[in-house]
Amino acid sequence: MEDGFPASKTFNQGYSLTYDDVILLPHYIDFPTDAVSLSTSLSRNVPLSIPCVASPMDTVSEAHMAASMAALGGIAIVHYNCTSSQQASIIRSAKALRVPITPSVSFASPVDGLPAYHGRYVFITESGGLPSKLLGYLSSSDCENLKDKPVKIFDYKRDCKSVEYVNWDCDLGKIETLLDEKDSDFVVLERDGEAVNVVIKEDVERLKGYPKLGAGTVGADGEWMVGAAIGTRESDKERLEHLVKAGANVVVLDSSQGNSIYQIEMIKFIKKTYPQLDVIGGNVVTTAQAQNLIQAGVDGLRVGMGSGSICTTQEVCAVGRGQATAVYKVSSIAAQHGVPVIADGGISNSGHIVKALVLGASTVMMGSFLAGSTEAPGAYEYKNGQRVKKYRGMGSLEAMTKGSDQRYLGDTAKLKIAQGVVGAVTDKGSVLKFIPYTMQAVKQGFQDLGASSLPSAHELLRSGTLRFEVRTGAAQAEGGVHGLVSYEKKSF
Repeated sequence: MEDGFPASKTFNQGYSLTYDDVILLPHYIDFPTDAVSLSTSLSRNVPLSIPCVASPMDTVSEAHMAASMAALGGIAIVHYNCTSSQQASIIRSAKALRVPITPSVSFASPVDGLPAYHGRYVFITESGGLPSKLLGYLSSSDCENLKDKPVKIFDYKRDCKSVEYVNWDCDLGKIETLLDEKDSDFVVLERDGEAVNVVIKEDVERLKGYPKLGAGTVGADGEWMVGAAIGTRESDKERLEHLVKAGANVVVLDSSQGNSIYQIEMIKFIKKTYPQLDVIGGNVVTTAQAQNLIQAGVDGLRVGMGSGSICTTQEVCAVGRGQATAVYKVSSIAAQHGVPVIADGGISNSGHIVKALVLGASTVMMGSFLAGSTEAPGAYEYKNGQRVKKYRGMGSLEAMTKGSDQRYLGDTAKLKIAQGVVGAVTDKGSVLKFIPYTMQAVKQGFQDLGASSLPSAHELLRSGTLRFEVRTGAAQAEGGVHGLVSYEKKSF
């Protein structure tokens, strides 16, 4: 007598199920946790070592997030809530950040005053950021002396004669040796006459304390692989040209509802103009939506509508689907055509990642899970005693004023209707630390299910070997921490 139900029955009862609504029943273990492989594909021609994708949001994915995700074996999709030249610059910067460290320093242009946050050093560059030509720097003591003075920091800079430069692709071991030999506090990583990153001693020590990185996501050119998001307007064709020249390895057509004539025409244009470039379509939640985009030529599908923590599409528009059901349904049709599926949204813990992958996804796309990390854009601030960073939905009115209304086909509308909110998330530390621990937890989940890889998990799913049950509200409460007056929860 078998327990539970196969996915084919669980997800065909007329209910829209989320990850928390379902539970997987354990199977048979005949291999150790370390034997589990999480290698996968983002799209037809973009392999990854881990199934993690950073969402194209302006509070999640810019240069340091992209470089760090690639170093871990995943990938980031750079947002397009900026000009095409700015987005291309982010991609070039990310691909050149061979040592994935978010520097504990600040950058400024020659005409700037002292930044509000300056860290250990302020580096003055021609553009006020990286990559750019380095003009000089100030130490923390210099900054303290200039505090509250209305001056141009360029007039008080130290020159670069004593600065140690290394090539952009120099590894961490060589950098550490150089810092010790030269008794320097920092080195500048340079490429084509421009500074692309700065590494200080404390950054090296911090990185050494993180779990060892696996195989990074590197392209044929030896640089990190980086994805880019674009819209479906005529102007996005010109944007795409800039992104391809900058080295974008894959492009994501970013729309809350991807089953449109605009997206289908853009897919066909890209496949004709840039046949070597993989195109990911979406977002979709039904088999009919997916079929249309597959027929148009997509190399991957992004699944999810209204499941993100800052998304209000289901509430505002009454359209969407529970994420567990959406992933299972779309992946069922996509698998028949060899098209990888990205489960986008609804990821709050490692258990959700296990469920998304087992239900047929090849990768999970994360926003709030990565927001608040060291690598996410933005400065930390304190709210109610907690260290936080801003996190906003691309459907929020605040983000729409920067250009993301294209994603919701609202850039030509007279009235703007929000489909997202602005919030804050707590400081999570570096993705270089918590993503490896998260992946270890995912491996343990796969081991409990008797799946040693993603292909084996998908085979167990399709064959009906994996069994599911729908959880009541009481069962969900029982499955979490309960019955305690107080507790401290540490994941690793």
